[in-house]
Amino acid sequence: MREARAWSKIVLRQFRPSLGVSRLMNILPRRFLIAAGTALLLVGCASTSEPSRDEQDSLESYNRAMFAFNDAVDKALFKPVAKAYRRVLPEPITISISNFFSNLNDVVVLLNDVLQFKLHLAAMDSSRIVFNTTFGVAGLFDVASRMELPKHNEDFGQTLGYWGFGNGPYFVLPLLGPSTVRDAIGLVGNFFTNPITWATDSDAVAWGLWGLNLINQRSDLLRIERVLAEDQIDPYSFQRSAYLQMRRNLVHDGNPPAPDFDFDADPDTPPQ
Repeated sequence: MREARAWSKIVLRQFRPSLGVSRLMNILPRRFLIAAGTALLLVGCASTSEPSRDEQDSLESYNRAMFAFNDAVDKALFKPVAKAYRRVLPEPITISISNFFSNLNDVVVLLNDVLQFKLHLAAMDSSRIVFNTTFGVAGLFDVASRMELPKHNEDFGQTLGYWGFGNGPYFVLPLLGPSTVRDAIGLVGNFFTNPITWATDSDAVAWGLWGLNLINQRSDLLRIERVLAEDQIDPYSFQRSAYLQMRRNLVHDGNPPAPDFDFDADPDTPPQ
């Protein structure tokens, strides 16, 4: 319950209305190519992991260790850079940077609209790309939202879920954060279809843009950390619960199926 209250506080109080829920759904870093290799490695190691109290977190021993490693690296490197980034750049600039990367991400969203046969959303998202790229000056200004063309959130992980692929176990990627087997595989598609990967002639420019996107998104997480500190929540459990619930909600377009409880079963009898 405390995790749920904190999640509600983050959504309702910590995010400015002008940013919207779509920014929250994009707040986890867009991770790239090494995710697929990591996913396959961890699936192979799953059978040797200690049993977990959470059936979705069969790799909990590994996950907690990697979470601690990521947290140490974040405190030593990413968080100080994000704080300096937020301190140096005025808010209108950081909003424009977010809009720029959101416009590039709309290309990924559009492709997954089509793969999921969401043709109405595909028409809206293609219009978003045209209007924001032209009238919005390469996406620096989100003029499409003012034209009742809201930001949507689709990716290859959701597309795999749409076509019936299960989550697989939850696990934490090195440096890249929370994921599942399905989402980690989907990251490969997200990476290669994002214009940062294929529309730049220089590897230095491409990786520079990925780095800027990472720091920009990391700076958004500074508000969340204050809420976690106030409520004294176990950060690992909160991140796991929030991530899994968010992804389930996205795959089912905000209408996930209700849990199937068997109230007639004998509580002392294990399920068959």
